[in-house]
Amino acid sequence: MAIEIEKKYRLDKKLIVQMAARLRELNAVFAADVFEENYLHRGGLLDERNAVLRVRKTGDITLLTYKEKVGTSPDGDFKQKIEFETVVADVAATEHIIEKLGYRLSVVYEKHRKSWHLGNVEVVLDELPFGYYMEIEGAIEDIIEAEKLLGADRFEPELRGYPRLTVKFGKQINGVMESRFEKTATV
Repeated sequence: MAIEIEKKYRLDKKLIVQMAARLRELNAVFAADVFEENYLHRGGLLDERNAVLRVRKTGDITLLTYKEKVGTSPDGDFKQKIEFETVVADVAATEHIIEKLGYRLSVVYEKHRKSWHLGNVEVVLDELPFGYYMEIEGAIEDIIEAEKLLGADRFEPELRGYPRLTVKFGKQINGVMESRFEKTATV
């Protein structure tokens, strides 16, 4: 069973630029620059277990992920979740299976993500329609070490996940909370 441990911070535009520069200074290994569409499904057993099914589309790759909250650190800064993930070949069939199991689409959000590997952690810088965020994922002691190297130990942690933030800052469209980037018209 995979346990995901992460800490998230809300940043402004200036800080996200500074964090990218700091990662380069620390010789962090740049891993990816992607655009993601995330579709979260809830209901039934998922709600009972404080879990979610997520379909994430990134370019030509689609992942199905099961996430279940298993705890937080005593100070509440670190989130811990069971996570199982697999590549999906047929997105439409996957969505039909999820629907037939009785789960409903509840949240949709988009993000631009840049990721680095720094020592034993993954550091991601995310831009969502409602703001900028940094996440550090790894073992708690490695996250604390990376925080110090980045100067992020002075930042206020963001305790809400992107689904909850989407509910707060997004808009409801046909019963689904959504947060998408504005599409610009092309000529």
